[in-house]
Amino acid sequence: MMAQKNLIDGVHDALRDAMRENGDVLVLGEDVGARGGVFRATDGLLAEFGAERVIDSPLAESAIVGVAIGMALHGLRPVAEIQFADFILPAMNQILSEAAKMRYRSYNDWCVPMVIRAPFGGGVHGALYHSQSNEGLFMMTPGLKVVIPSNPLDAYGLLRSAIDDEDPVVFYEHKRLYRLLKAEIPDNPPRVPIGKAVVSRAGTDLTIIAYGLMHHFALEAAKTLEGEGIDAEIVDLRTLLPLDRDTILQSVAKTHRALVVYEANRTLGPGAEVSALIAEEALFDLDAPILRITGPDVPAMPFNRAQEEAFMPSPERIAQGARRLVAA
Repeated sequence: MMAQKNLIDGVHDALRDAMRENGDVLVLGEDVGARGGVFRATDGLLAEFGAERVIDSPLAESAIVGVAIGMALHGLRPVAEIQFADFILPAMNQILSEAAKMRYRSYNDWCVPMVIRAPFGGGVHGALYHSQSNEGLFMMTPGLKVVIPSNPLDAYGLLRSAIDDEDPVVFYEHKRLYRLLKAEIPDNPPRVPIGKAVVSRAGTDLTIIAYGLMHHFALEAAKTLEGEGIDAEIVDLRTLLPLDRDTILQSVAKTHRALVVYEANRTLGPGAEVSALIAEEALFDLDAPILRITGPDVPAMPFNRAQEEAFMPSPERIAQGARRLVAA
């Protein structure tokens, strides 16, 4: 059977099914219990699994992640929720210095099978501390995996794979996507492999590489461009670490133009690494310079609606960039 689900449903169902199948899976974080999470991702889990497996934590991100690391080292599979990605900084030492390095420092004797979930991104009028796209902070740290789904089916399948993984996974969910779109999800949806991008729209004139909300903005731009005779291929990265080098390079070799889109700050944002990969490995396939459409290099997302819209990449800006590339 098929059911219409949104992205938050995909996350919720993945958590519920994993907890039903494996008694070692548990969730912890701020308000994940009785409230069901600020976005209701854990709604109903406390009633089904009890307070020993659905744990309301103090307002202390370093403690949430630190406790989850200890749980993982002792045979459990914790899914730690950070209420907003903006709040993850107090836990960075635990994530980067402990969880990411445990397998390496122990010469493969210890692993940390844990997931850190967090909503990220702007466009929801969330202002300074509820709009950040800081996923690039984790891309520079070997030992982590960084996953960002863009649709309900991938949210389910990637989260199931993340919970199964023997190493720590940072799992970001764009909050604007939570209830923005629905898709048909079958009973017992398949797992989606970590580290594998997907070509969501085939094209011949240029490649647009994006993830999360920006993937949908790219698809919207492609519809506009199609009416102008420009055929855009869209690559949804889905995983930022490790990057799917093969899918990226194969697409660029086909279209000979690359437009990289991300919401984070431009300098050293996730798409900067994608651009470097293309420049190093596919330079002679290109008919035009690599172009990026990004958030600006300002400290944070403004609250003012007009400034927020100016900060965010948009389908219109993506389409403009595509026209520049094709004309080059």
